[in-house]
Amino acid sequence: MAMSGMRGLSVFISDIRNCQNKEQERLRVDKELGNIRTRFKNEKALTPYEKKKYVWKMLYIYMLGYDVDFGHMEAVSLISAPKYPEKQVGYIVTSSLLNENHDFLRMAINTVRNDIIGRNETFQCLALTMVGNIGGREFAESLAPDVQKLLLSSSCRPLVRKKAALCLLRLYRKNPDVVNVDGWADRMAQLLDERDLGVLTSSMSLLVALVSNHHEAYWTCLPKCVKILERLARNQDIPQEYTYYGIPSPWLQVKTMRALQYFPTIEDPNTRRSLFEVLQRILMGTDVVKNVNKNNASHAVLFEALALVMHLDAEKEMMSQCVALLGKFIAVREPNIRYLGLENMTRMLMVTDVQDIIKRHQAQIITSLKDPDISIRRRALDLLYGMCDVSNAKDIVEELLQYLSTAEFAMREELSLKAAILAEKFAPDLSWYVDVILQLIDKAGDFVSDDIWFRVVQFVTNNEDLQPYAAAKAREYLDKPAIHETMVKVSAYILGEFGHLLARRPGCSPKEIFNIIHEKLPTVSTSTISILLSTYAKILMHSQPPDPELQNQIWAIFKKYESSIEVEIQQRAVEYFALSRKGAALMDILAEMPKFPERQSALIKKAEDTEVDTAEQSAIKLRAQQQSQTSNALVVTDQHHANGIPPVSQLSLVKMPSMSSNVDDSSADQRLSQENGTLSKVDSQPPSVDHLGDLLAIEGPPSSSVHPQPSTDSGLEGAVVEATAIVLAGEQANSVQPIGNIAERFHALCVKDSGVLYEDPYIQIGIKAEWRSHQGHLVLFLGNKNTSPLVSVQALILPPTHLKMELSLVPEIIPPRAQVQCPLEIINLRPSRDVAVLDFSYKFGNDMVNVKLHLPAVLNKFLQPISISAEEFFPQWRSLPGPPLKLQEVVRGVRPLPLLEMANLFNSYHLTVSPGLDPNPNNLVASTTFYSESTRAMLCLIRIETDPADRTQLRMTVSSGDPTLTFELKEFIKEQLVSIPTATRVPAQAPSTPPTPPVAQPASAPAALTDPGAMLAALL
Repeated sequence: MAMSGMRGLSVFISDIRNCQNKEQERLRVDKELGNIRTRFKNEKALTPYEKKKYVWKMLYIYMLGYDVDFGHMEAVSLISAPKYPEKQVGYIVTSSLLNENHDFLRMAINTVRNDIIGRNETFQCLALTMVGNIGGREFAESLAPDVQKLLLSSSCRPLVRKKAALCLLRLYRKNPDVVNVDGWADRMAQLLDERDLGVLTSSMSLLVALVSNHHEAYWTCLPKCVKILERLARNQDIPQEYTYYGIPSPWLQVKTMRALQYFPTIEDPNTRRSLFEVLQRILMGTDVVKNVNKNNASHAVLFEALALVMHLDAEKEMMSQCVALLGKFIAVREPNIRYLGLENMTRMLMVTDVQDIIKRHQAQIITSLKDPDISIRRRALDLLYGMCDVSNAKDIVEELLQYLSTAEFAMREELSLKAAILAEKFAPDLSWYVDVILQLIDKAGDFVSDDIWFRVVQFVTNNEDLQPYAAAKAREYLDKPAIHETMVKVSAYILGEFGHLLARRPGCSPKEIFNIIHEKLPTVSTSTISILLSTYAKILMHSQPPDPELQNQIWAIFKKYESSIEVEIQQRAVEYFALSRKGAALMDILAEMPKFPERQSALIKKAEDTEVDTAEQSAIKLRAQQQSQTSNALVVTDQHHANGIPPVSQLSLVKMPSMSSNVDDSSADQRLSQENGTLSKVDSQPPSVDHLGDLLAIEGPPSSSVHPQPSTDSGLEGAVVEATAIVLAGEQANSVQPIGNIAERFHALCVKDSGVLYEDPYIQIGIKAEWRSHQGHLVLFLGNKNTSPLVSVQALILPPTHLKMELSLVPEIIPPRAQVQCPLEIINLRPSRDVAVLDFSYKFGNDMVNVKLHLPAVLNKFLQPISISAEEFFPQWRSLPGPPLKLQEVVRGVRPLPLLEMANLFNSYHLTVSPGLDPNPNNLVASTTFYSESTRAMLCLIRIETDPADRTQLRMTVSSGDPTLTFELKEFIKEQLVSIPTATRVPAQAPSTPPTPPVAQPASAPAALTDPGAMLAALL
């Protein structure tokens, strides 16, 4: 009997392995599942061994990736079997198939507890393993005391206690209340006296979790940890099986040093001295060898020791040893070791004062900038940035500029930003700073943000001695045959303001400067044309009395642009032409810009805002911050895309360069904006006023003339399709009715990613979806609920124009009780609320069923929650003064929701509510990021002002950098607030056609299955 059973399982596995394709495998699996289902129906006739065999098969099928939605009860029942083979199967399969929230687990709690408190060690291990794998609150509350008793028991074998420690660790992670902090510290210290390294390693894992939450309760464990490290470092009483390539239990060493990093300091001098002796031994005894496995183990110990040395802020002598050791690592051939050396050297810069020692390795670090591995180059760049000061800034910046010419595009933006910050912070003289920035713009103009050249303008304007030099350098760059547009901007601005200082130099007369600048006009964008017009006016002002020929040339340009379609250019041309006719009075009107107020650079401020005194932070925070400490502050725009679409910063509504992030510095920003034409007007409100209330002074709903109209092109040929439209053909036209409310199913899927889209007596259509930025991956689950096949199956996607959709081939026949998976790929091209339709039909017997169903590829699926601070919010909100980028509307007939429920509603649609950002407690402020192929990442800001006396009305303001997105998002939010959504719009023949509501379904319709894979189980 036993051989027959094992043979049956072996034959089934062989059959699966011998299948020629996926379809054969699926048919064989379906056949076996049908057989298992039939045998389980008569469970009483099954012997325990037969039940074990079928449950093994279920597990194998589940591991192949198929849904196994029955047989859970049979698997759980095997846990109570008296014999080990059946009990083992029950525990293993239950751990694999069920999660912590499954109802069947409640039935097994008593059986599991009996095994834990029993005397059979094998059964104890099985039970502890399952409890640790599944976890869950109910298991934690019911079984944690028994697990603790096992861990502390002196009569249990080490194997059981080791599993008990790991089980308690899992329960503690799921529910920290299972460990009483007050009473557990002494027991934890007792466990650290354990001689068995297996139990000790598991207990140390538990300690790491405990001290990460409450280190102050476990001070008594600290000297015990140091003693453990001493024992391991001296290789005292370490069994051979716990020695890895001659290293005594490297796992326990790493865990122990990790635990010590959660204690802020070590006050006892003897303990501290003992620990430093151990760390000294580790530092001195680690070297690079040829054996990869030994290297990995020894380096894991070494780098954890380095982290502990940095955390404890050790003496400078030990720090010198650490740097010297890392210096060896960054010089070896093995790239992984070089990477670790550079990374840890950067971490040492953050927490200790060893910069002078690290400078000795500057040449080797610069060599790493040319490494073939980009990850090593990035780490070298981070390290050079961190170690730079006045003494070595010139060398490092020149190396970065030289490397900029050959660096790949992925690094050029970061390189240019870091070089600009270093040049500003550590410039030996301002002329060198100007040289560096102009070289940056010349070599990497596409990757230089406007903040950089704005800062040059500030420096040159505020330093009279620098003005002739800067003007001369700008004139030199204009002689190049091809220069970047950013260089045209900065050169034109500087020469317009200070070009008259070069009048006596050859080639620098007003007419010559005008000619060289005017040569660039045909190749630049509209924002640069605005700057050039200002420059021409300045040249004309400085050449009083004017050269008639030059004056006529400039006047002709002004007259030409008086009819420009760009309002900014047109206004400048008209005003400059009128001003230039005033003769000598022009000198007073267009006088030089006054000095800018002294303030910190926006780039430096961003870098300093992220600096944290990591010497006082725990090790876990240090590890989380080390990658982002320097680089995150410098990323201001996305990378350029190959398709030519301009990148949009993740926190950028419009391309709005800012001179500073300070709110009260707006006056200087406005002055510069008037000159360069790239900044919109910025209010100069003092910070004490209500920014939101002041900036939202748009009364009433905006005129419809400023709204972008929704697209009228549609793949549906103007048809308005209802969400519940069902067309039946055949003699029994009214015999097939849907199960459940189709509209409610659709709207439920609009806020979650899996569930049932449609169901009738013959078929169930489920959906599982995954959304990433502007792309979506859906799977349609077509499940035949009957014992006869469904034939003439057809599925056609009717997409709106803003979605690109591709559905895989749908089979014409769905076999009995089978489920077919059809992937659907989606790309969002632009913002729209139009909805795609699935036209689905099939035939069963004499019934021909045709349904048209909305697919939940709706606007909020392409929203990514984002939380922003007040410092980020207000500059973005100010940047858009009004329609069409900022729209406001008074919405009436709103469902009277409490503010908390309204916030939850917003969050469910990926609109992140920021509490406390609005000073009025009756208002909500939310933010999100919208993704499409046309907009890329576009920040959206929303403000809802409610009336406590009348919850049925509110004022809503929506802003973004795209007018269509602003309008569509505003209308989408309004639909959610006015009533519970019962219809979703599809493209109509004209934008004025109102959306058609769906037909309501009977209230008595049976509830829908929530899991597409649960369809077959519902039939049993």
